[in-house]
Amino acid sequence: MLQIQENLIRLSREIGREERRLAILGEGNTSATLDDGTFLVKASGSSLSTMEAGDLTRVRMDVAMAALDDSTLGDSGVRTVLESSRVDPSSKLPSVETFLHAICLSEGGAKWVGHCHAESVLSILATPHGANPFLKHIFPDAIVVCGRHLAVVPYIDPGLELAREARRSLRAFMDTHGAAPKVILLENHGPVALGASDKEVLNILLMLDKWARILVNTLSMGGPRFLPESVSDRIESRPDEHYRRAQIAQAQ
Repeated sequence: MLQIQENLIRLSREIGREERRLAILGEGNTSATLDDGTFLVKASGSSLSTMEAGDLTRVRMDVAMAALDDSTLGDSGVRTVLESSRVDPSSKLPSVETFLHAICLSEGGAKWVGHCHAESVLSILATPHGANPFLKHIFPDAIVVCGRHLAVVPYIDPGLELAREARRSLRAFMDTHGAAPKVILLENHGPVALGASDKEVLNILLMLDKWARILVNTLSMGGPRFLPESVSDRIESRPDEHYRRAQIAQAQ
């Protein structure tokens, strides 16, 4: 657990670096499974850039998931659930996005999750285009790092209802594509990266940032020229790209 905690602190600080403009103040949250029915998640109000061990809360997965299936539970009962989900009752209250992280770590198959409010990505998600510009690709590395397809969730206030809608989107995505996405785009909110490691989560968020900045910049030159669908499909399935994906995931 200690190594996972240290890596989660490092990941959080990397996402929270001011010059990256992925998250400021108390924005964004991170999590990692402990593979024992519990997971670590950022505490409510904590800052990613200054993350310490005391800013992470260990949460019971079954308690968080049960809340999603309780149709009688609304906003008024969320705090009580978050309090009762803590393994250590003296630890800080976990983020209101704990339910979203529970979904990604359980049904999404992720081991690590990072959510931020990247300025570049929000510059697109907060327009009438929403997530549509990300549904086609403009360069190969985005496919290699972020996956061929991305899941999308329309805007819902952060918390329990957002997590419920994210679960519906995740299940629909898996029914269609046969696997979980690496990215969930929350319109008017920000991206969620689902990874097998802390490194993969950071790689995904950094590539999404580059992708978004290129999309915005292409608008001054007549708009993006998207890759043909057949090309994007081929890049996703090429053996050499699978190898490169593995090498990127292992890189420091």
